[in-house]
Amino acid sequence: MTNITLYGYWRSSAAYRVRIVLNLKGLNYQMSPVHLVRNGGEQHSDAFHQLNPSELVPVLTDGDITLSQSLAIIEYLDDVYPQMPMIPASGHDKYQVLSLAQDIASDIHPLNNLRVLQYLRQHLAVSEEQKDAWYRHWIQVGFTAFEQKLLRRSGQYCVGDTLSLADVCLVPQVYNAERFHVPMQEYPQIQRITERLRRIPGFARAAPEQQPDSE
Repeated sequence: MTNITLYGYWRSSAAYRVRIVLNLKGLNYQMSPVHLVRNGGEQHSDAFHQLNPSELVPVLTDGDITLSQSLAIIEYLDDVYPQMPMIPASGHDKYQVLSLAQDIASDIHPLNNLRVLQYLRQHLAVSEEQKDAWYRHWIQVGFTAFEQKLLRRSGQYCVGDTLSLADVCLVPQVYNAERFHVPMQEYPQIQRITERLRRIPGFARAAPEQQPDSE
C-alpha cells in the first residue's frame, strides 16, 4: 500500500515524466493539480512554497518524504519500488541512459521552462513570435544531437530494447516540440521511438490531455 501524492500541472513535462514512471511501475497515486498560470501561478502560493521553496513542479510526497526534481523523484521510485526499473543498476547502459536523459532534462528543457518564457515576455519584452522562435531553436539544437546519438545507441527504445529513463524524458519533450510546431520529420529516429512509446499504456495514461486538470 502506497501513500503517494504527485503535485503537478497537466502540461508540465517534468511532471509528465513522473506520471509515466508511476504508471509503468503500477503504483497507486493521488494527483494534486497546481495550476502554473491561473491567478499568477498557484506554484507561488504560500502553501506550495512551504512544500517546495523553489516553486516548481513536480513535487512527490510518499509518507514522510517530500521530493522535488523529476530525475531525483524517479531515482527514488526506482530505489523504493524496484519493479520496472528506469535506470539500469550498473554497466555501460546505465551511463548511456543517464547521459541521454540529461541531454533533455538538463540541456533542452530548462531553456524552455515556463518561467524562462515568462521572463522573456514580461521583462525582456520579446514578441510572442520571438519567444516561440526561441523555444523551437533550443529544441532543434538538442534534438539534432539527440537524433545522432540514437543512431548509435537505440534499438526499439532509446538505449537498446529496454525501456528506460531516456524514453521517459523523450516523450514529454516531443510533446512540447509538437506544440510549438518543430518540424519533427527532421528527426526520424526520435519519431520512430516516440510512436512506439506512445502505444504503451503507461505512457498513454500519462499524456497531458488525459489528466483531470487538462484544459
